[in-house]
Amino acid sequence: MIAMSITLVVLVAASALLAGSFNIRGREDQRTAALADAQRALNTMSREIANSGFGLTGNGIVTTDSTTSAIRFRANLNALDKQITSNSVADPNEDVRYSLYSDATNSYIMRLDVNTGAQTTVLANRVDSLRFYYFADKVNYTNGTCAITLPSGVAEVTDKRNAKYIVIVVCVELQQQGAPGSPGYQPPSRVQLVSDITLRNADLYNY
Repeated sequence: MIAMSITLVVLVAASALLAGSFNIRGREDQRTAALADAQRALNTMSREIANSGFGLTGNGIVTTDSTTSAIRFRANLNALDKQITSNSVADPNEDVRYSLYSDATNSYIMRLDVNTGAQTTVLANRVDSLRFYYFADKVNYTNGTCAITLPSGVAEVTDKRNAKYIVIVVCVELQQQGAPGSPGYQPPSRVQLVSDITLRNADLYNY
């Protein structure tokens, strides 16, 4: 009887440890997939936005369609190729908008290519927030919670046509694993990713 009781205690403890390890493993798998997805999206956005204004007279940002949660920009990527469309921004990838789409069940970064019949592409899901900051010059900042904190006296440009430096902040939401109080319970959390972008075509003399 004593031996059976000890065996039951050991089995219960082993089951709890196993359940806890599954929760921890599930969280790490979720974290790896979500962060890799978000980092790829951040890299794509950074690369394309950096080319904003190429072949144009301004920085390429469409001010009427660029906000704290979305950015639209243009670039004449074939301006030097002497093609029929080299004098206009009419080709694919030359007029692009990035934004965060959210509803009751989904939240993801969406890429809209205006010149391809408004074709959309999902770059990353499980993204909790997307924030764009527009500055006239490079700035120093500290990371906050799905945001950045600027030093005293530093502010964003009021006219986005004057922006030369953009900071993107992406927050990835990790769902809870297990139930509160259960072995290995992993509470919901957020992870922040940041990218700094110099608009190389906005200030060619000093780039």
